[in-house]
Amino acid sequence: MDFRKAILIIVTCVLCTTAWSAQTLSAQIQQIARDELEKVAAASGLSESEFDLTVVSSRPAPACSVAPAIEAADTRQPARMRFVARCPDGSGWRQEFIVRARVSAMVAVASAPLSANTVLGASDVTLERRDITNIADPVGVLANVVGQSSRRSLRAGDVLRASSLAAPVVVKRGDGVVMVARQDGIEVSMAGEALDAGARGAVVRVKNSASGQVVRMRVVGAGAVQPLDLPLGE
Repeated sequence: MDFRKAILIIVTCVLCTTAWSAQTLSAQIQQIARDELEKVAAASGLSESEFDLTVVSSRPAPACSVAPAIEAADTRQPARMRFVARCPDGSGWRQEFIVRARVSAMVAVASAPLSANTVLGASDVTLERRDITNIADPVGVLANVVGQSSRRSLRAGDVLRASSLAAPVVVKRGDGVVMVARQDGIEVSMAGEALDAGARGAVVRVKNSASGQVVRMRVVGAGAVQPLDLPLGE
């Protein structure tokens, strides 16, 4: 065999091996990134999640005689996740990779325009597929939305975010309330005035209408509060 031809074959084989190694590494990183995204989606209660991933590197990875070790450096933002690959053989190279992901899932969206602080009913929300790549806290379960109120106004089709939802205010400042205490089958109730607004479970100040004394009470429902030392709803 001609010497130059033999050298060309050897070089070609080395390049093929290197390319194959880089492709294999890219596929491994992509799978690890996909696993991370699937775990986050499952923990968030998202259904029918879909991921479109691209692995980016400033240069091709060198060949490695054994499987490189891959670590997730930062996976907080799907649009730019960072991974580090290390080759444990004699070359000992280390290289960073960026994975850019596009994420979509079935999430809760507004069915119609809604004003801020509207208590959401079943007819106000529906599940639709949306690109949620840049939405940190979408809601994937309608039951987690119904009965809540949105802190901001919503347009039809807007994705509902957990951070923008709150339990509805059931006691407003200045409302007349009933202070109720129940224990061992005995119930005592007194009239009062709420000095703060609050949702169910919130602690508000209440002025006793008879004595004028101001006490801290817990909201249990519309127009009703109870002492803090009682379990909610007792």
